Amino acid sequence: MAEQSKSAAALEDVVVHIDTGPRNPGGWQGRVIIGTAFVWALFQLYISSTLPFTLQQATGLNLVVNNTDARFIHLAFALFLASVAFPLFKTRLRNTIPWYDWIIGLVGVGCCFYLIVFKNDLAVRAGLPTTGDLVAASVGLLVLGIAVFRSLGLPLLIVAGVFLAYCFFGGEEWVPDTLRWKGASFSKAMWHYWMQTEGVFGVALGVSASMIFLFVMFGSILEKAGAGNYFIKIAFALLGHFRGGPAKAAVVASALSGVYSGSSIANTVTTGTFTIPLMKRTGFSPEKAGAVEVASSTNGQLMPPVMGAAAFLIAEYTGSSYTDIVKHAFLPAVVSYIALLYIVHLEALKLNLKGLKKYPSTRTLAQKLLGVVTGFLVMCTLAGGVYYGLGWLKMAMPDAAFIIVAVVSVSVYVLLAGVAAREPDLQKDDPNSPVLELPAAWPTAATGLYFLLPIVILIWCIMIERLSPSLSAFWATVVMVIIAVTQHPLKAAFRSSGELDKAFKRGVDECFEGMVSGAHNMIGIAVATGAAGIIVGTISLTGAHQMVGGFVEVLSGGSLMLMLLLVAVMSLILGMGLPTTANYIVVSSLMAPVIVALGAKNGLIVPLVAVHLFVFYFGILADDTPPVGLAAFAASAISQGDPVKTGIQGFAYDIRTALLPFLFIFNTELLLIDVTVGKAILVFLIAVVAMLMFAAATQGYWIVKSKPWEIVALLLVAFTLFRPGYWLDRVSPPYDVQAGANVIEFATAQPEGAVIRLKIEGPDYDDPDKTDISELQVNLGRAGPGTERLERSGLLVLMDKGVARLDEPLPATEFFPLATEYDFYADAPVRITELLSAKDRMAKEIFYIPALAIIGLVYWVQIKRRSVERLA
Repeated sequence: MAEQSKSAAALEDVVVHIDTGPRNPGGWQGRVIIGTAFVWALFQLYISSTLPFTLQQATGLNLVVNNTDARFIHLAFALFLASVAFPLFKTRLRNTIPWYDWIIGLVGVGCCFYLIVFKNDLAVRAGLPTTGDLVAASVGLLVLGIAVFRSLGLPLLIVAGVFLAYCFFGGEEWVPDTLRWKGASFSKAMWHYWMQTEGVFGVALGVSASMIFLFVMFGSILEKAGAGNYFIKIAFALLGHFRGGPAKAAVVASALSGVYSGSSIANTVTTGTFTIPLMKRTGFSPEKAGAVEVASSTNGQLMPPVMGAAAFLIAEYTGSSYTDIVKHAFLPAVVSYIALLYIVHLEALKLNLKGLKKYPSTRTLAQKLLGVVTGFLVMCTLAGGVYYGLGWLKMAMPDAAFIIVAVVSVSVYVLLAGVAAREPDLQKDDPNSPVLELPAAWPTAATGLYFLLPIVILIWCIMIERLSPSLSAFWATVVMVIIAVTQHPLKAAFRSSGELDKAFKRGVDECFEGMVSGAHNMIGIAVATGAAGIIVGTISLTGAHQMVGGFVEVLSGGSLMLMLLLVAVMSLILGMGLPTTANYIVVSSLMAPVIVALGAKNGLIVPLVAVHLFVFYFGILADDTPPVGLAAFAASAISQGDPVKTGIQGFAYDIRTALLPFLFIFNTELLLIDVTVGKAILVFLIAVVAMLMFAAATQGYWIVKSKPWEIVALLLVAFTLFRPGYWLDRVSPPYDVQAGANVIEFATAQPEGAVIRLKIEGPDYDDPDKTDISELQVNLGRAGPGTERLERSGLLVLMDKGVARLDEPLPATEFFPLATEYDFYADAPVRITELLSAKDRMAKEIFYIPALAIIGLVYWVQIKRRSVERLA
């Protein structure tokens, strides 16, 4: 018992220090914290709704909070709550708030509201700060740094501090030449970081204020209403009887939790508290049990639609729509989870584990199969009804669509609540008590089907209504609030229990706790996005990403794969100890431009979303990578295993996830970019088979323990299925090459909408004696003379003595960044050297045939070996 108590204390310490405010003062101090958090939640709901505009029309008062002011108020709430909810020192008592924390919190609020009170004066003296401006900015940055230290610890503070120091001291002689810049004055830096929207109050904080808060609060209310326990019970009811059932249930429960969770730590603790002890009891070692949960929970941050609240940031930074981000990220996340389920199955086979006792059933095998098919058809029908039915309703009756959908939603909710009332409410089980048998699947599912309703509303708002993510989250949250408040009274009414007042009070309490908990969870995210703004601001002020790009280019020696490996490792390092949102902002700001710039020089031109997902994946994997893997520490506190071994094992399970970014960089079909529905299904099936073969190879076990040649064969198969184009390029080069001097005639002859590739070379912007080489992908648009088509695309081409010269691209055009890479005014010209036109080649999918044949061969060999081993 003492050991369990110690483990529980360690777990609590990890969780509260990362994801929630560890202070729990009583009396008026506690009420201030709770009240402020609740008011923050109400404020975020207010600014995300149409209520401000309605009130303004009704009253004539300006009650609309613009996006910039919302950022100031958002951070003010976060700084105040960070000061009062998190102690400055670990040794301080957690049941009281010292006087200086109140002062620090209020000063932080004052520094934020300074920007609102004096915004007109600041607009007039733009770039010329007064003493008051400098005091407000410097004190605000200091309070922000203290808030980061309180709520997130040292890692992000150190990273932000390094960038801040580089801004001021980057021009000193002791800084290496490759990293040196001219430096900035104190007034210029303070204005840049605090007084405008280039630093702390930049895009990241704007996304936090407008979108992330609502999604986090939505997930928090969902959790407090019982959805977390519901998802865990469903996963166990469906999978617990299989080999390694608890581990498989942990994977599925974490995937479901990833729908609403904004933190891999929270995901680990929410599901791991129940799943890890059960995994241990069925035969998994403490480290492997923790590692399965860690791998599952970190992958939850990659699962759309929330993606650890980073999906909205990716949309902002790439200029893509939120729905496109969800579409692109969906297949890799699902494939990764399927592979993790398979890894768990292989581990169970190696350990010869058995499943938990299944709930007794009198149904025959035919009835069970019929039930599965019926359930699948019902889900497909519901999905089709939501997409096509509501879509038709939107077109047929646009004015009445909202009311009809509201009435239908209420009717469905009442119906599902009636179904749930027939079954007893789910209770949270003690993970340390023995599990005699698993819950029955249908009765368990019936208790919470209405939890899916707000998720359906969310999807409908985004996909059918085409509302903004923030307004969609607002309506989904409103629906979730209604469900949280009314679910217990409704079930009590259906059961005729006569306790409506108690049931209503319970619902109100759960909703209130969910809103407060959501605000608490947002403290770390809000200050993290503010601190990450310092990093982004430093990069925009100094051009640090170009210096990092040069550093990586030197280390990689021009090798494309080595460059990607270096970026992956640096993303892992930069992501250590950071929450998901700050993690993505840091790695994308520094590393994404490196891939784009250096990739173009090596002929690798990929969509920007693929580049950002690449660095995002590796940043997230830092959560289970020693020595800082925070999710691994949380899991080991539950499993009582070694945290470093847990992290290493978790990363070993996540190798399949680390493989995916490399694959979709070279094969963007995995991101469902420019594919038809039929092709998307084929890509999904092939990707699943490839990932299962890769999992079997890395585990050294498929049907039986694999021999070395079989492991190599399966790895070769996985590579071929994931990237058949590699072998096709070896057989037939992808492009016909022409001289660059033919570019005008070539562009004129291309059909409308054609895309061509140009290889250019010219003197480097920073070193004119050095020659840079890049490849450009040019969309020619509508037909016409070649010179005009190239100019419309952003390239100014002049023919000079048989040489196709490039003039400096115009601002606001696609290729304007070339102006900072090439010296267009040097003696040597920037010129087009080669034209690359795609060749007509055989389909790359032809290489699936030998790959599938090798799978059949290895399977046949292992089946025969298993038969021999069983006879022996």
